[in-house]
Amino acid sequence: MAEQQVKIVFSDIDGTFLTDDKRTTEATAQAVRDLLARGIPFVLVSARMPEAIYPITRKVGVTIPIISYSGGYVLTEQEEVLFDRRMAAADTAGVIEAIGREAPQVTVNYYAGRHWYVGGVDKRVQYEMDITGAQAEIVPFEELALRGEAASKVLVMGEPEECSRLQRKLSAAFPSLNVVLSAPFLLEIMDASVSKATGIKVLLEHFGFTAMEALAFGDNFNDVEMLDLVGTSVAMGNAPEPVKGHAAAVTESNEEDGLARYLQRAGLI
Repeated sequence: MAEQQVKIVFSDIDGTFLTDDKRTTEATAQAVRDLLARGIPFVLVSARMPEAIYPITRKVGVTIPIISYSGGYVLTEQEEVLFDRRMAAADTAGVIEAIGREAPQVTVNYYAGRHWYVGGVDKRVQYEMDITGAQAEIVPFEELALRGEAASKVLVMGEPEECSRLQRKLSAAFPSLNVVLSAPFLLEIMDASVSKATGIKVLLEHFGFTAMEALAFGDNFNDVEMLDLVGTSVAMGNAPEPVKGHAAAVTESNEEDGLARYLQRAGLI
């Protein structure tokens, strides 16, 4: 790979940019700073909300564009909104009602742009706040519907068997939604038209680059569309084998500075 072929770099966050204990290593942080110093934009791409991404960029000491909600919400480095695709109001109401009926013991989180709404702060919500740095707001979901605040994402936290059962039921009942397990105990629900590739296309157009001029790092199944889109696709060493099959290269794991080491070998930093 010649250096001039890559004009922009995209990276997933959890399992890719961060270590397993949610840290950014100094090697990874320095790699990003070196990329930016060479005029190559670096973009974090995640299912996280913006307020769970910006604490990471602040620690690294950079101001960069981000792709949030797995492609549904795209912000420039100045935090200007380039793209905002949300769930239909009827789908949102229907899926929340179905969750309450099928699994009343799970925790439901309602994300809308820069806001994270919950019915109350339980242990699951508190843990999420602790690891992401984002703050939940206690607002009844009915009130959000009345004021027309459409959901970017609904996140269910629960026991693995509950989340797996809900995934099957909700996928069948709501074909216009993408209902995926991002962890055994986390069920993410978004508009079916959204993917990480969707958000990347928005930013490529913004910068005037082609997909062939982009490099992307990922480690999991929700990164596959992103890896398939770009000209240079790199899977982390910790990625499942089927995900590695979608990448042109495999680097070291997120615990071994895989992102930084690939960029060094490629001559990009």
